[in-house]
Amino acid sequence: MQIGTWSKMKRIAAGTALAMVTLTACSDNVEEQAPVPGAGTSRADIELPEVPVMGPEVDILAFGDSLFAGYGLDMSESYPAKLEAALRAKGINADIANAGVSGDTTAAGLQRLEFTLNSQDDAPDLFILELGGNDLLRGLSPAETKANLAAMLDTLQDRGIPVLLMGMRAPPNYGPEYQADFDALYSELAEQYGAALIPFWLNDIYEDASLFQSDRIHPTAEGIEALVASTIGEVEAAIPEEEG
Repeated sequence: MQIGTWSKMKRIAAGTALAMVTLTACSDNVEEQAPVPGAGTSRADIELPEVPVMGPEVDILAFGDSLFAGYGLDMSESYPAKLEAALRAKGINADIANAGVSGDTTAAGLQRLEFTLNSQDDAPDLFILELGGNDLLRGLSPAETKANLAAMLDTLQDRGIPVLLMGMRAPPNYGPEYQADFDALYSELAEQYGAALIPFWLNDIYEDASLFQSDRIHPTAEGIEALVASTIGEVEAAIPEEEG
């Protein structure tokens, strides 16, 4: 790995540590506090296929909660790590920095966004925004979730950073009004800000209990593999074309 990439990972990890001192991280399981995996994934920890990558490096920042942080898994099995390996297997020179923090709500993500962005040597070519699940688990209002995501998208838009928004979906037991408001907020924000969108990024695995850990919230390593396979097309399409 290049020295610049290592320094970037270290800065993200430092930013995560600082953020976690000032933020109260909720657990995705309210009864049990989740450990917070360190941010940053090393390519040295991943078995990369022997496929030549082409073109300039594509820097992607994966910003989310425990679903990105790799809760219950080795960091090399997290979604950002597996996504990077899959993109590189297709010949795309991707470098994905994992800025996932277990327990983050959209409010917590908003508080650490500027610090995370400022810790980068350069602006990422693509920012993957995956937050809202912990808002849902805490029963926070969809309006609050939407406002926090909008504030993050404002910052990213001001900096000219393209965004791929990873949508979530509320379960029926939250009631039809809550469910309708929550489910709609991601598509509404994507349209408003011109962001790429995966409407419900867990869609292909959420009905298969075997692809989730015992908490029924976090994917297993096999579940992560399935998610990468089902979303890599949208991620690749969201990567801006190289300017000629």
